[in-house]
Amino acid sequence: MDDDSVSTGEAAKAGAAQYSGSGGETEERDCGRLEAFSDGVFAIAMTLLAFNLRIPNVHGEMRDLARKLALQWPSYLAFVTSFFTVLIIWVNHHAMFKLIHRVNTRLLFANGLLLMMTTTVPFGTQLVALYLRTPAGKAACAVYGGIYVITSMAYNLTWRNAIRGRALVSRHTPEEMIARISHTDHYGTPIYLLATARSSVDTLRWESVRRCGFTGYIRFAISDGARRCHIC
Repeated sequence: MDDDSVSTGEAAKAGAAQYSGSGGETEERDCGRLEAFSDGVFAIAMTLLAFNLRIPNVHGEMRDLARKLALQWPSYLAFVTSFFTVLIIWVNHHAMFKLIHRVNTRLLFANGLLLMMTTTVPFGTQLVALYLRTPAGKAACAVYGGIYVITSMAYNLTWRNAIRGRALVSRHTPEEMIARISHTDHYGTPIYLLATARSSVDTLRWESVRRCGFTGYIRFAISDGARRCHIC
């Protein structure tokens, strides 16, 4: 074999290695772009929640201001519940993308559905704030809970697309960890469904709103525990 053949072979190997490395960098960059875009949507949705907090119109009397602020308790309840629920979704989303190193079209659309539902949370929050103490309160709570049901389903769809054939998750992620996270993520949607169904029968309609927030916390605790038992 002459020197020219050896040089050509070495150049081909070097080019293939460089191409492979470039592909890995591109995949990681695409994944980073998706996570950064998602973070922006979560941040905007959480900020919009504060727009539902209204300043009462009073004539300067401290007692009147305090009374009218107190009467707006449905807005405060809906804001706190929605903010922390979206925060928990974002924390879980962030943890999920620590395990995802590549993206494909299915993941992009599944994540897009999750983001779309997240942006509707301020709408549901405003419905609850306006109608919780009226005869339409049950319908408002049902819509509010329904948003979280579909959001939970979209989150599960995103994770399922990520682990499908282990094509998108890091090769260093243990199979047992993937199985445990997939199992624990099954709890969120049924509990949200139960909270939504209860909104039509609860005497205290704010209980349905509280349950949605509690469900988000429970889902975070279960999912976080599933990850920590392997990461820590």
